[in-house]
Amino acid sequence: MRHFGHIPPSVRESLFHREPGEFTAGSPIQTLSVALGATLYSPATRPHLADDVVKQAGRGVISMVLCLEDSIDDAEVADAEENLVRQFTELDARGVEPPLLFIRVREPEQIPDLVHRIGPAARLLSGFVLPKFTQERGVPFLEALTEAEAASGQRLFAMPVLESPQLLHLETRAETLDGIARTVDKYRERVLALRLGVTDFCSAYGLRRAPDMTAYDVQIVAGVIADVVNVLGRSDGTGFTITGPVWEYFRVQERMFKPQLRRSPFAGRAEALRTALIEHDMDGLLREIGLDRANGLLGKTCIHPSHVPPVHALSVVSHEEFTDAQDILRPERGGGGVLRSAYTNKMNEVKPHRAWAERTLQRAEVFGVAREDIGFVELLTAGIPG
Repeated sequence: MRHFGHIPPSVRESLFHREPGEFTAGSPIQTLSVALGATLYSPATRPHLADDVVKQAGRGVISMVLCLEDSIDDAEVADAEENLVRQFTELDARGVEPPLLFIRVREPEQIPDLVHRIGPAARLLSGFVLPKFTQERGVPFLEALTEAEAASGQRLFAMPVLESPQLLHLETRAETLDGIARTVDKYRERVLALRLGVTDFCSAYGLRRAPDMTAYDVQIVAGVIADVVNVLGRSDGTGFTITGPVWEYFRVQERMFKPQLRRSPFAGRAEALRTALIEHDMDGLLREIGLDRANGLLGKTCIHPSHVPPVHALSVVSHEEFTDAQDILRPERGGGGVLRSAYTNKMNEVKPHRAWAERTLQRAEVFGVAREDIGFVELLTAGIPG
């Protein structure tokens, strides 16, 4: 699989200075944690889930979560589990390569039980999403994951969701973060990424952000994100990939932009798209994705397919970023120093910017590097299913 693999090769060639690299579910954890991109959630109750998975893979989705937790009613759990077993079996029979698939469970015992019931089709399963993760709740989940992995022989990753009240409340935050850090470090080889449950954070105070507000505009939430990145997102080898929070609004339909763009001359395409995005509540999403990146988050939880192309388009490394990163990491720069950017618009200081450059080149490996004259609009419109 590869990002932008759903578009024709000739189009990819016209967009990318360096095309996105290929990877598989068996790739190293460092590659997969960066490659998650827009992780699309879907309720496990959907009767044609296998069809949905194949369809979304054909539209550029790289990772999906099939949810048994908050997206379904408590009374539906047993039926949803049975549905998952059927749908995995059907997917396996088709012989297609699905996206990276994860199951969001409620309780630890669901993990080995589901892996056993899914049987040989568990080869299509990449892991589990662990809700309301703290040290106390998290250890049983991770032990159950280890048990299921040993029993099945299948490599299984964990994606803990950081969303508990203990993490939000100021008086318990530091202790909770410390416990989470010690727990995920112990199981580091199994923790693919940490996900932020911002909707639960807002719920604890009866809040809900409007479509023109990002998570960073809600100060009580922004403070938690900052502390999570501070403790768990460090670039010194102790950190993890932390993914961006969910965007709740999805009035935009998947084909909404393209008719406007076809009616517009090429020169006016950017303005036409900008207008379409703002009119349909996407401006907030775009701002939040930018703030995710600025605050050290990578990828995003998504609940609607229309969110996937913007997340992926904004994950592509620009030609300018790539040039700066390469210059900073040249072997002859190992001693440090300051140099002018090749774009002659900024200072590149070798030692302070090294960690940024390394992360940028990791992102370039899986999302590619845009050509010098290619921007967000071209990448977005190419990524929207035709």
